[in-house]
Amino acid sequence: MNIPPGAEILWTDSIGDRPNIVQELVIQSLVKEMSKPENNINALSWRRLHLSRAKLKASSRTSALLSGFAMVALVEIQLSKSIPSQLLIAFSVCTTLLVSVHMLALMISTCILPNLEAVASVHGIAAVSESPHEKMHLYIETAWAFSTVFGILLFMAEIAILSWVVFYDYSRDAALSATIILIPVAIVFVIFAVHFYRQLVTHKFEQSVMSVKELENMVSQLQDGSAGGTDTGASLLNV
Repeated sequence: MNIPPGAEILWTDSIGDRPNIVQELVIQSLVKEMSKPENNINALSWRRLHLSRAKLKASSRTSALLSGFAMVALVEIQLSKSIPSQLLIAFSVCTTLLVSVHMLALMISTCILPNLEAVASVHGIAAVSESPHEKMHLYIETAWAFSTVFGILLFMAEIAILSWVVFYDYSRDAALSATIILIPVAIVFVIFAVHFYRQLVTHKFEQSVMSVKELENMVSQLQDGSAGGTDTGASLLNV
């Protein structure tokens, strides 16, 4: 059987210094398929989905724990008539705010988290488009802030006021000691929260810059690949 000159190039690994053209075309098509922009966008959306799910889980656990503590303290505390009314008003207001903030965070987490869990359990990169975490991003961040920032600050204030309510008739020095200890703790907490937020924003900015660079490199690679594919097709026609 006579094979036309040059036809064996399509099926051999190499003839001289020429690579297998068919294999090269297959590899280029696979690279283009894996490098599609929509696949990278879906991968970024998957990361945001898992981050939102982790935030909602942490918010729900923290809010349930701290609001439960506040309710137990409100029900089980023994009050005396000698406690000033201003202290009782501060205690009731702080407890109500604490429970309300954590209940709001818990409600948001309970409503959104099942939808994220349902999408996260599906194996498929395109399924992330069905998740509501992008549209509900503001609510997720609100629940996270209420549970971990405002809720914890109110919890510290609750401990300080509760120590005065409990120890008012027995030892005011004990209540004062608890308040003095909680003040620097609250200051350190605020400083840490601000520092953590700044570091998180810096990290997100760096990741965004890296993502832009990766997309630019991907575009240049796709352009080079398309130019190479055109040259390869022209060489095939010439052969």
